[in-house]
Order: sequence, then structure tokens, then C-alpha cells
Amino acid sequence: MGQEFFIKSEDLESKIRQLLPSQGGLGAGFDLSASTQIVPIIDLTESAEGSNIREDLQKAFSHANTIEFFVTDTTSTVTSTTGYWRVFGVANGIVDSGGTGSLRIGINNGSSTNNMFRSDLLSSSTATTVSVPFDFIVYLPAGNSLVMFTSNASTVLSGAIRQIATIDGELVNP
Repeated sequence: MGQEFFIKSEDLESKIRQLLPSQGGLGAGFDLSASTQIVPIIDLTESAEGSNIREDLQKAFSHANTIEFFVTDTTSTVTSTTGYWRVFGVANGIVDSGGTGSLRIGINNGSSTNNMFRSDLLSSSTATTVSVPFDFIVYLPAGNSLVMFTSNASTVLSGAIRQIATIDGELVNP
């Protein structure tokens, strides 16, 4: 049998009142206690939120939720739907003597673009092929869009995007 200790701390009592308003004011100072007895805790957060899928599996691509992209020699808006998006793919480029190339992935707010991925290919004396994989998550609030740019036909961004959560953070399962 464990021992029980009573705790009197204005900081802890204040935090309890803030986090648990239904507890109201604390009584005679004996509302907070500690025990030497070990009590197992079962975390039911995922079930309570309506998701029983592990986080890594929740980000999986499926036939129903995948939007493929292939961008070369242009600027393309891949999506402007609000929410959280997984962006997965590869940047490819070939440069030779006198050639250069640029590949960018960014978020546009209607007036400017902030790049989150950029690869610039510089001139080389011999033909050089570059492949750079990427896998990241972006947040698109209202009025923002995911844009991709490649500077010429020798540069390609290819891959897929998938919405993993709505703007409110509600998970979108595969």
C-alpha cells in the first residue's frame, strides 16, 4: 500500500484552476495529493480523437487521396485547398556546358512566394544529372497555394501530394 502526501502550492493550484475550470476554487488546500503507489495510465487520446491509426500510417498515400504532379519548364499551382499537405517526390535536372537550371517549391499568398525547396543547377563542363528527393509537410491557410517552378525542359519536379489534415487539424485518413 502506498503512502499519500498532500501538496500545498499556489502555482499548482492556479494551474489546476486554469486547466480544469470545472474544479472551481480549491478547498482547504487538500485537493492536490501525491502517492508512492504506482498507478498505470492508459492513453486513450487517439481513440477519443477518432483515430486509431499510427501517425506514420496516417500520412500514407492511397489511390483515393493522391494528387500526382509533373512540372517541367513552367510554373504550376498544385493545390490551393486549405489544410496540411504531405509533399513527396524528386527534383531531377540535367545540365551541360553553358546550361543552368532551377527548381523551386513554394507557398504563394497571392502576392509573393516563399520557397521551401530550391535546387539550382550550375553550368558544368560535362553533362551532369542531379536527383534530389523531398518529403515534407506544408500548411496552406485560406488564400495560399502550393506552387512549383522549373526553369527549362531539362528540369523536372515529379511526385505526389496528399492532404493529411483539414485547416482545423482534423486528420484525413488514407
